[in-house]
Amino acid sequence: QVQLAESGGGSVLAGGSLTLSCVASGYTYSRNCMAWFRQVPGKEREGVAAVSMAGGTTYVAGPVQDRFFISQDNAKNTIYLQMNSLKAVDTAMYYCAARSAYDCWSYNWDSSDFYNTWGQGTQVTVSS
Repeated sequence: QVQLAESGGGSVLAGGSLTLSCVASGYTYSRNCMAWFRQVPGKEREGVAAVSMAGGTTYVAGPVQDRFFISQDNAKNTIYLQMNSLKAVDTAMYYCAARSAYDCWSYNWDSSDFYNTWGQGTQVTVSS
């Protein structure tokens, strides 16, 4: 079983940047696809970006393309979400997720149903 721990959230002014980190511990080999999701109260969890841990292929949702970037550091069992040009609409709880046995391309990477391990989340608040 793998455990995920997010960090790096906080409050920032519109136009600013934040970098989120997600550290995996436990049986870290059981994470073929890792992703970032976000959720605001009353709405469904939304896929933001994903990365294939084997090949490094990345997937980014349309609304955040060219502003958000996902990366990985396998030596540190960590993925990152670099968020630039933040907007008020980016305000949400951000979650790290992992899927074992299946790569990101084998299903809809932006579907929360695909992932079997979740972190506790880190809050990002963007004020205008």
